[in-house]
Amino acid sequence: MKNILITGGAGFIGSHVVRLFVRKYPEYRIVNLDKLTYAGNLANLRDIEHEPNYTFVREDICNYDAILDIMRRHKIDGVIHLAAESHVDRSIKDPFTFARTNVMGTLSLLQAAKTYWNGDWEGKRFYHISTDEVYGALEMTHPEGIPAPFTTKASTGEDHCAYGESFFTEDLKYMPHSPYSASKASSDHFVRAFHDTYGLPTIVTNCSNNYGPYQFPEKLIPLFINNIRHRRPLPVYGKGENVRDWLYVEDHARAIDCIFHHGKEAETYNIGGFNEWKNIDIIKVVIKTVDRLLGRPEGADMDLITYVTDRAGHDMRYAIDSRKLQRELGWEPSLQFEEGIEKTVKWYLDNQEWMDNITSGDYEKYYEEMYKGR
Repeated sequence: MKNILITGGAGFIGSHVVRLFVRKYPEYRIVNLDKLTYAGNLANLRDIEHEPNYTFVREDICNYDAILDIMRRHKIDGVIHLAAESHVDRSIKDPFTFARTNVMGTLSLLQAAKTYWNGDWEGKRFYHISTDEVYGALEMTHPEGIPAPFTTKASTGEDHCAYGESFFTEDLKYMPHSPYSASKASSDHFVRAFHDTYGLPTIVTNCSNNYGPYQFPEKLIPLFINNIRHRRPLPVYGKGENVRDWLYVEDHARAIDCIFHHGKEAETYNIGGFNEWKNIDIIKVVIKTVDRLLGRPEGADMDLITYVTDRAGHDMRYAIDSRKLQRELGWEPSLQFEEGIEKTVKWYLDNQEWMDNITSGDYEKYYEEMYKGR
């Protein structure tokens, strides 16, 4: 039996990874460790919370003594580390919290794994999930897009192209531009340093923007779905021309599963969807999809778009080259954006109670009461 510690498992990506591992590997013991900050919600895992191979532990990854005790008590031989502060706007306002959680929290986990495994690396793995934002920004040399090899075919038959010749590859120099990306870059360096210094069996992955069910509604897609439903303004930074590569969250979870089991020790893998979109184009697709599913005239809510002052240090373009992952491990995304956004919009519209519970803050009060004095 493998005993896997998944940190941040009550969050957006983490909950999908926990669900996948619990269901796919009944012979594993999955320990979900989450502090339950504002972005963590156990309602994301209601469907598997009573499975016999699943355990939840509420703890702060910065609490080294507690983490080491959890490693020993549950005989952990694999760590999948997703716990992180991840919202760029919040990092601009409060960089200290991001440094504490993303850097010191990762260091706490690394030290606990090193201490508990104590040089017995056989069958052990420390897998650190990071972001494409550590690489900085790419130039948008072709505002209207360029053709293959990075062209992707959407479900509509329309080609979606890259917006420049350069892409984030695993050997690029780090150039973070926000406190969030700087904190993630630092944590990446610590993970690699623990391999080079102590021999800890590590892997790092850097992923593009994720979307899908259970995403906290401070992020663009769930925020805008909810705002469109209630006919609230849709605030768009600048002119909405910033470009991001988008990946459906379940495809990311599949990639994590693949890399955890088959990736090479000390390697870095980029995970992306070959699916670049300008923010304004994504927003228009979301509006049309929500309008159609709500029975409104398609595009009726375009007037909700409101252009606001651009974010400080807003990178123009991110684009992941994940051909190494495809070539070496055979992973590739299963959904294009139009397919994924259809599933995503339907999920949020069908789960308005979940959304209302989040936006009201009632879920946080519930956990505060549940864990009072613990």
